Amino acid sequence: MAEAREQVERLKRELEEDPGKMSRRERAARERAAREREARLQRALEEREKLAKRREARKKGDGAEARASMTDPEAARMKMGHGGVCSAYNVQFSTANEGLVITGVAVTNVGSDAGEMAPMAQQHVERYGAAPQESLADGGFAVIEDIEAMERDYGTVVYAPVKEEEKKRAKGIDPFAPCPKDSDIVARWRARMGTAEAKTIYKERAATAELSNAHTRNRGLRQFLVRGLQKVRTVVLWHAVVQNFKRALTLRAELAIGTQ
Repeated sequence: MAEAREQVERLKRELEEDPGKMSRRERAARERAAREREARLQRALEEREKLAKRREARKKGDGAEARASMTDPEAARMKMGHGGVCSAYNVQFSTANEGLVITGVAVTNVGSDAGEMAPMAQQHVERYGAAPQESLADGGFAVIEDIEAMERDYGTVVYAPVKEEEKKRAKGIDPFAPCPKDSDIVARWRARMGTAEAKTIYKERAATAELSNAHTRNRGLRQFLVRGLQKVRTVVLWHAVVQNFKRALTLRAELAIGTQ
């Protein structure tokens, strides 16, 4: 940050000492680049403070230094599928089981999916006037507080895997039995996920949520060419619009065949 500020001041001094040294356009471009770099670094420092506080709140103060990107301060360091760590954004879609249209979009700069189920349900309420009757979520969303909020606040029944199911079985523990601290909602969720019916219902997720992920990736949603949450969210929304437009064409064709 000190170097960036010095660059801005040095550029100002150069221009004051020799105003004709460069063209007006070049001067404006250099000034803008210097100011933008200083602003990005300031934003990176602010984001690093937020990350440090979140780590402390999650009780993960393991001594590792919180980091923020100097080129895209709002991006966060996240573990990737290839095993490495990169500056990234967390993109989520909500997809209807029937029709396979994307009904909700979320973009965060937090690597965890915890706490994201209820905001997606709220999107449904605002967009469609009703919350989803059922929600099929992967294990990253299966947080006790979220499961409770979905049924308590929205009347949505959650289907999500019970964490460490295999490890508990290996230890002779029934993973679907209620725990002493479970609320009635959580106890019902555990028992529900142990039934054959729930396992059959949950299999539908692979053909819905994963389908939206696959289609958007095939259309290029793999790496963002823009910076900042707002611009990234705009790109993701455009991908959702394209996906839904293509689904609309397919659904209309199917409807036309069915009415012949």
